[in-house]
This record gives sequence, C-alpha cells and structure tokens, in this order.
Amino acid sequence: MAGIKEEKKIYLVGIYCRLSKDDGTDNESASIATQKSILTDYVKKQGWHIAKTYVDDGYSGTNFQRPSFQNMIKDIESGLINCVITKDLSRLGRNYLDCGLYLEVFFPEHNVRYIAVNDGVDTLNKSAMDITPFRNILNEMYAADISVKIKSAYRARFQQGKFMGTTAPYGYIKDPADHNHLLIDDKVAHVVKEIFDLALKGNGVAKICRHLNKQHILRPAAYAAERGETGFERHFEGNEDKRYIWSGNSVRSILRSPIYAGNLVGYKRIAANMKSKKRPSKLPEEWEVIPNTHEGIVTQEEFDIVQQLITSRRLPQNKGGFVNIFAGVIKCVDCGCALRAMNVHRRKRPEIIDCVQYSCNNYARNGRSECSAHNIEARDLFNAVLADINCFADMAVNDEKAVRAIEKRLTETDQSRAKALEKERKKLNKRLAELDRLFSSLYEDKVMERITERNFEMMSGKYQKEQLEIEARLKEVTETLNESYEKSRGIRDFLALIRNYQGLKELDATVINALIDKILVSEREKMADGTVKQEIKIYYKFIGFVDELHITPTKRWTALKPKNCT
Repeated sequence: MAGIKEEKKIYLVGIYCRLSKDDGTDNESASIATQKSILTDYVKKQGWHIAKTYVDDGYSGTNFQRPSFQNMIKDIESGLINCVITKDLSRLGRNYLDCGLYLEVFFPEHNVRYIAVNDGVDTLNKSAMDITPFRNILNEMYAADISVKIKSAYRARFQQGKFMGTTAPYGYIKDPADHNHLLIDDKVAHVVKEIFDLALKGNGVAKICRHLNKQHILRPAAYAAERGETGFERHFEGNEDKRYIWSGNSVRSILRSPIYAGNLVGYKRIAANMKSKKRPSKLPEEWEVIPNTHEGIVTQEEFDIVQQLITSRRLPQNKGGFVNIFAGVIKCVDCGCALRAMNVHRRKRPEIIDCVQYSCNNYARNGRSECSAHNIEARDLFNAVLADINCFADMAVNDEKAVRAIEKRLTETDQSRAKALEKERKKLNKRLAELDRLFSSLYEDKVMERITERNFEMMSGKYQKEQLEIEARLKEVTETLNESYEKSRGIRDFLALIRNYQGLKELDATVINALIDKILVSEREKMADGTVKQEIKIYYKFIGFVDELHITPTKRWTALKPKNCT
C-alpha cells in the first residue's frame, strides 16, 4: 500500500469475520465463507501466519459484546496475535465511537496492526487513517438507516394485528396457516381460565401460585420446553421439581397481559436508541394494544375487573381468617382512603363476620388529625349491599315502570345538557370554518400587498389564538357528549347484568367485583331522636351512583349471647 513503510516483521494474524442477520445469507460477497477466502488469500500473499480465525455469525455491528470478538480482544491482551484483518471496516463494527476507540487507542496500546482489505485501511498508513473516522460514521449511518427501516416494518405489521413474537405466549399456539396469528392451545387454556377465575374471586398472586403448585401443573417455561422450544430446558436441569413450581411473576404476567382478552400487546419495553441496550419497562397503561386480533381465553370484562383488583392492592383476608370480599372496593367518603377490616377482639361471636368492623385506614394510621374512624359493622355492610343488589335485580326483572323512572332520572340532566353541548359544538365548528376563510382572505391580502407584513402578523396571531382556544373547547365538548351517550348505553348494560342476580342469597368477591366499582362510607351521625344513622353510597358498574343507603348501625356484641368465634 502507498505510504506504508516496508517492514520485515512476521505477523501472527487473527482474521475476523462477521455477518449480521440483516445482511442475509443470499449475498455471497458478505458471506462468512467469502470473507474467510478473501482474508486467507491476503495473509498468504503477505507471507504471514494465521494464528486464529474469529467468526461472529448473526451479530449486529452496533454490538461489540460479540463472543468471538471478545475472545479476540482477550487473545490480543495475552499476546497471542499482533495483527487483526477484516474484509472491510464495517465487519469490525458499525458504531463509530467504539470503532474509533479500538483503532486509535486499544490497537496502538497493544502494538496491534489493523487492516481492512477492501477499504484500504491500515493503521501503519497514517494518511489513509485520516479518512477512517468518516468511514466509521458512514457505517454507523447505514446501521441507523437499517434500524429505522426494520422498526418501521415491524410497527406496520404490529398495527395490522400480526403477532411478531418468536414463540406464542402460554395458552396459545401459532396458527399453522399463518404464523402471525394466535390460536388457543386447548391443552393449557383451562389453566389460564382458572387463574383468572381465582383472581376474580379475590385470590392474590401468592394464593393462586399455591393452588397451581398443589395441582402439579407444569409452569409456562417447563411447558414450552416440553413442546420442544429452545432456551427453556436449562432452567430445570438437576431439579425436576422446579418444573411444577409456579412463580409470582408467571401468574402476574398472565393476569396483566391483554393477550388473554384477545388483544395484541407490544412495545412494553423500548430502547432509547440504536446504541442503547437498556430497555426500561413501561407501565401496563402505557403499553400499545391492538384490540380483537385473536380469540380471547377470557372476556374483556373479566380482564378489566382483574386489572382493577390488581391495582387496588387488595388484602382479601385478614389475620383472623375473615374473607374481605369488599377489599379494594370500600372507601372513606371524606379522605378517599380504603376502609380495612379489623378484628374487634372484645367480641366473642359464633360467626367471624360479627367480630369484624371496617375502619378508615387513614384514621387508623394517623389519628384524628387526618380523618375520623368511619366505623361500620361488617354484618351491616353485607346486609345493606345484598339488599340493594336484590332490589335492583327484582326491579330489572319485574318493574318496567320503575326501570324507566331510573333511566329518566339518571339521564335527564345529561340529556338537557347534551342538547346544549350539541348546540355549542355546531357553533364552534361554524366559527372554525369562518376562521379558515378569514385566514385564506388575509393571506391573499398579504400577497396582493393590500396589508402590511406587520398587520398580517398581528391579525394572523389573533386568529390563530382563537383557533387554538376553539379546538381545545371543541375537544372538551366532544368528550363530554361521548360520556353522556356512554352513560345512556351503560344503564341498559347494567340492567341486563343485574337481572342475573335476582334472588341472591350470599355475597362473594366475584359478585362484588362484577357489579360494583366502589362503595363510599360516611361517618356515623347522631339524629335528633337519639338514633344513629350512617350513609353508604354504592357506585355500580356502567351507571355509577344511584341512591344513598341509610342504615341504622347495630351493636351486635350486645344483641347476641357471648360465645367464642369459630
């Protein structure tokens, strides 16, 4: 090469070959075999000795943590090779910062000569090395361009509802006719359904895990290994029992995944850029979801209820064994904190429910400076809620007149408001159209020089400000109208739902979570006649709050004979 001083030094050469997945295997000039052939011929012509050949097949040039590349670095540090040769500079890497670090710092410090045959790069040729940083930048730009194109292609396919994962999630298999479509795996779909059913009944993740472990069901990774999928078997080598031990993360990921409601989910973890290998997790509400892409194992309603239960941080059972079916639902009307179930140890009753009362958690922790007790007997709460559900169920089945009265009462205000908002929306849209015409006319006046540049800027700024204000108000009005229409539809949905509960005798967490969003409990109030009353507000699914319940709190420890709680 021109500009290189002739040396009689005999080099111990390491030839390095790399092929990324993006380069493909059809392009013969970039294949591993071709790279080896070119480099071997070059070394022989120089009369040098090939100490070792390093090959990274299927590794991106932006990643320098490649197995063979790192082995080559170790061999350089131990003195086994003193010359590195690649077909071209891009085979070494496509990150110009890291490439520059190796070419300008690491190789010179270890007295290693580097040659890129096709690019004419040689670290002994100082004049040729001046252009090398620009070659590195171009190589990185190529990698960045490829990265953008691949990401765009993947996103386009995701938006079309195509499943892009390497393996199907637990409970599903890939459709043999279309690998981007999921089909329910009948062998384990019942396990997924059972997990959701247990969650709907108020069971936490740990309790669900214990249930699955007792049933001796293969955990997801073990089931994948049994199906012949690679990369899972290593988790169970030397300990077969681990195949049947479910982790909390496995159960939680199933309960959190919209996949099981028939929706495609993606972009849960996104790298900041091409160079960054960190992929921070996003919150479930930030995931991108494409609805109705395949058949769900559970319904969307069941999935939504489970998400609500998870985020409410439920404690379904207290230390005394009382099953708290209202966990995550019952709140203090004043401070908004949860009411927790508390054992009242002075009571000795035959039923555990009569030994429990609910009390504001904020008050229990911080005292009267933050809130008051809001105590309510568990028995009173159960009876009041059960009676209200039965009242609505009977009405939905037997009393059409009362149903229409409730519909009218719940939507009357909304309907009158909706008319006013609809009128306002038409007015706003009309003004937007007028502003568009004014802008057009104003621009024409500017072009024809009927007005000055200063006046144009002043008037256009005024119109633009008004436009932004109208668009913001229009968005607000549209959202309010949509909520009103949804409420009307929600009343019909609620009545259809609650009909199924006519004649209900017992309450459990499944019923509560299916029908009720939240229950607000007020403080006890002493009336003029000396009696004590307490107000409960139940917010039902689809319709929200209808009527408050006024109950008369009881003192069951005085009304019943003293016995030990069972």
